[in-house]
Amino acid sequence: MKRSTTLFLKIAIFLIGSIVISLSIFLLPKLANDTTRMFPEYAHLHYPVLIGLYVTTIPFFIAIFQAFKLLNYINNNNAFSELSVTALKYIKFSANTISALYVLGSIFLITQQALHPGIAIIGFIIIFASTIIAVFSAVLEKLLQNAIAIKSENDFIV
Repeated sequence: MKRSTTLFLKIAIFLIGSIVISLSIFLLPKLANDTTRMFPEYAHLHYPVLIGLYVTTIPFFIAIFQAFKLLNYINNNNAFSELSVTALKYIKFSANTISALYVLGSIFLITQQALHPGIAIIGFIIIFASTIIAVFSAVLEKLLQNAIAIKSENDFIV
C-alpha cells in the first residue's frame, strides 16, 4: 500500500480525534449547561449524562490509537502479524464497549423519562455505527488470522 494512502488515513484519524476532543472540552460542557438552564426539571441529570459521555470517549480514543498503530504496521510491511490482530481486537472491544455504554445510557434516560427523540436518534446512530465497526473489525481479525496461518504454513513448506 502506498505511504500516501496511509498518510491520508493517519491525518483523517488525527483530525477525527482532534475534533472529538475539542468538542468534549469546549462544546459539551456549554451544551450541558445550556440544557440545564432551559430544562431545570432535568438538572439532576446534568452530571450523570456529562460523565457518561466523557466515559465513552475513553474507548473511542483507545480505538483511534489502535487504528493509528495498525496503519504504522501497514507502513512497516508488518500488516500480517499478531500485532495487527491485537490492534483489531482492541478496536472491536472498544466499539462494543461504546455500544454497550450508549445502550446503558439510553436505558438510564428512559427510566428517568428524559430520553428525547432527538437524543435517542443520535444515540442509536452511534450504537449502530459502533456495532458496524465491531463486526467489521471481527471479520478483518478473522481474515488476518487465517492469512497469518496460511503464511506460516507456507514458510514451513519452503
